[in-house]
Amino acid sequence: AYYFSLELYRYLKKKSNDYDLIHAHNYHAFPALFAAMTKSKTFVFTPYYHGRGHTFVRNILHMPYRLAGRRIFHRADAVTCLSKFEKRLVKMDFGIRESKILVIPPGINYAEFANVKGMPKEGELKKILYVGRIEKYKGLDFVVSALKLLPENFVLEVVGKGPYKPKIIKLTRKLGVSDRVRFYQDLSREELIEKYASADVLVLLSKFESYGIVVAEALASKTPCVVAKTSALSEWIDNINVFGVSYPIDIKELADLIKRVSEVEICGIDLTSWDDVAQRMAELYQKFKY
Repeated sequence: AYYFSLELYRYLKKKSNDYDLIHAHNYHAFPALFAAMTKSKTFVFTPYYHGRGHTFVRNILHMPYRLAGRRIFHRADAVTCLSKFEKRLVKMDFGIRESKILVIPPGINYAEFANVKGMPKEGELKKILYVGRIEKYKGLDFVVSALKLLPENFVLEVVGKGPYKPKIIKLTRKLGVSDRVRFYQDLSREELIEKYASADVLVLLSKFESYGIVVAEALASKTPCVVAKTSALSEWIDNINVFGVSYPIDIKELADLIKRVSEVEICGIDLTSWDDVAQRMAELYQKFKY
């Protein structure tokens, strides 16, 4: 998403001085660049940066945009990253000094997950859950391939949509598992949480993530996870509630791990709440004298 708006740029150019602090989000969209270009007072930036675009075209566009994007980071008074991985990337790619960057992960609304503990399972079925955009880099094809090696009572529930979905559907037919894969999209928040809670294991094999919010939400729903040992996902791995698999993916190893983790009972989870995030953001804002 690029969100190019001349009206926004003109507004910020005219009104930026009216605000004591502007906090802009998303390196991959123009509003943050406009906020940096028109900065007059304090500017805080949260980039959601993972080093590359999701498609070949986006990667090509990133090359010239990086020159402009660098300006966002260097004009920011503070940069907040979602993970240690993102912080390392920002330092490496844009030369931002350590003292300017804080790691503040997204929060969980615990009230949403208050009633998930007693969520009933679906008979003898073992549910593997995937939540997110259906893109090639997300590694969903490996999960479908692993399903072929798992017992018949294992099913895969896919929540999301995206350009890679037709190829995933084609793969399910090729492997003869189409009757064990269920697709959902545009679920309500309540329906999504029910999917998390009724799953036996969440699997996310994305090659690059700046955080991995679906892992946090699965854990809040008492569902163990299998993730790729890549990017920020590797920071979740504790071999208690979250288990990792390395690229290149070995399908037999993945299937065995999914089967084992589907029996894991979640314990000792300590997730950041939105109250924690608000507190840390407030402390950051208060450091700047208006």
